[in-house]
Amino acid sequence: MSINRVCITGNLTRDPELRATQSGSQVLNFGIAVNDRRKNPQSGEWEDYPNFVDCTMFGTRAEKIANYIAKGSKVAIEGKLRYSSWEKDGERRSRLEVIVDEIEFMSRRDGQGGAVISTPVPAPVRPAAPRQAAPVAAAEVYDDDIPF
Repeated sequence: MSINRVCITGNLTRDPELRATQSGSQVLNFGIAVNDRRKNPQSGEWEDYPNFVDCTMFGTRAEKIANYIAKGSKVAIEGKLRYSSWEKDGERRSRLEVIVDEIEFMSRRDGQGGAVISTPVPAPVRPAAPRQAAPVAAAEVYDDDIPF
């Protein structure tokens, strides 16, 4: 048995590119930058090192999503890895990409197509009335009652 699932949170490195296949199916391509924190051996300071991930989304959702994300948008994606290889100009090339199944917008619309996330306005906090715990007799709790 094997599992091919990927969850990534990062920022778009470029504006998404929407195109259609010959059969009319929509394909959305975009890239995400994911930071990896490592300690610099010379300075001892923690530094961010970016990893760039190519992402592809298919179908009618791809067409709709293209209107809500732009370069710099923060997103969380879930999908599966796909490896492909080909030959171009006599040179062997390969690519590892994420085929996106789910996407969640994590940044606000910035006037350039970023996503909208609504954040509820918190209600005023009222102090709760003090509660008193019901006394439990020691004889009422047994080791057999504990689920672990």
